[in-house]
Amino acid sequence: MEDKVVMPAEERAIKCAAFALDKKALNVRVLNISRISSIADYLVLASGRSDKQVQAIADSVKMGLKPFDRTIDTEGLQEGRWVVMDYGDIIVHIFQEEVRAHYNLDELWERAPQLEIPEEFLWEHKEK
Repeated sequence: MEDKVVMPAEERAIKCAAFALDKKALNVRVLNISRISSIADYLVLASGRSDKQVQAIADSVKMGLKPFDRTIDTEGLQEGRWVVMDYGDIIVHIFQEEVRAHYNLDELWERAPQLEIPEEFLWEHKEK
């Protein structure tokens, strides 16, 4: 079995966000839910405009995180409307925009502190 590089959950959650942003994900958020839920320590929320983009974002996260962690389970990849990737201490949700609006996890987890994603990962701000 290959050795994984040990990296704290917070850093891996930020990396998930960065890998999602590599595929032009929209409205990417990293939430620290450790004090309000026992399901995980971090949630990463991201949106794509189509099933193909959602699938590409999920693939980018999976491949990018491979040296550090592997998923316990992935759901929804075939359809590409809402992909859930469970890393144990991090859960990644990648939605098509209308699915994200419908389920509104952003509001459900509004009490969770949001982590700042470092500027170098925010592709939409690179023009500034």
